Amino acid sequence: MPLAKGDLDLDRNKCELVLPPITDGPPCAGSRVRVTAPGYEGTDVHHLLYLPTDWNPGGSYPVLVEYSGNGPYRNEYGDTSTGEVDGSCLGYGISGGHGFIWLVLPFVDETGMKNERQWWGSVERTVDYCKRVVPRVCEVYGGDPDAVLFLGFSRGAIAGNFIGLHDDEVASLWRGFVLHSHYDGVRSWPYEGSDRQAAAERLARLRDRPQWISHEESIEETRRYLEQVWPGGPFTLRALPFQNHTDRWVLMDHPSRDELRTWVDE
Repeated sequence: MPLAKGDLDLDRNKCELVLPPITDGPPCAGSRVRVTAPGYEGTDVHHLLYLPTDWNPGGSYPVLVEYSGNGPYRNEYGDTSTGEVDGSCLGYGISGGHGFIWLVLPFVDETGMKNERQWWGSVERTVDYCKRVVPRVCEVYGGDPDAVLFLGFSRGAIAGNFIGLHDDEVASLWRGFVLHSHYDGVRSWPYEGSDRQAAAERLARLRDRPQWISHEESIEETRRYLEQVWPGGPFTLRALPFQNHTDRWVLMDHPSRDELRTWVDE
């Protein structure tokens, strides 16, 4: 049964979609696979790669590149985030498992030996990992380099600009952005470069690329910020009728997911 539009608590509802299990086998259609990138052999740094059920060698597919929220996290509503790549679900909710390659990339820790669960770890390592893996996935698995979207929840949403617009090279990877719950520059956070001046410098690299920006309950804090720094910018702002701080709403049958899917297709 579809969710009622005004239902505030997602925990009262069942997910329509269930994430496929994570395996260590070779990538194939319909599988979500743990991958160690070249250069990271012998470390715990890894990402997840999902090839859609309709994937075929030689085909061409848009690519959803996702970053996770901070972890470990739990709030009073029972919403959780592990901070690991395995907790992400925006890409699967958007695609339903069909038509898109889905890639969940890590934040790499300062040592380069493991995935970082809280904030950025090494920004340079994280950005470099993205620059290496996204083109490789396009080359090896048929990703369309002109149709790559950045996805992120919470920390990952802030990463849309903090990581995804870190420099001109990484910014050039993206066709657009889907950012749920928080936004770079709106608030100060406990890391260097969270101030509004630094955030505005990153945002300038967006150019004409569109961003879907959503938040539970209210989007007004982000709206006010963007009206100050870029009035009339390429932003679609949506407040979702949920109190939950989670990305799991995309696994549920709801009008907000329908609208997001339409935005992505367009």
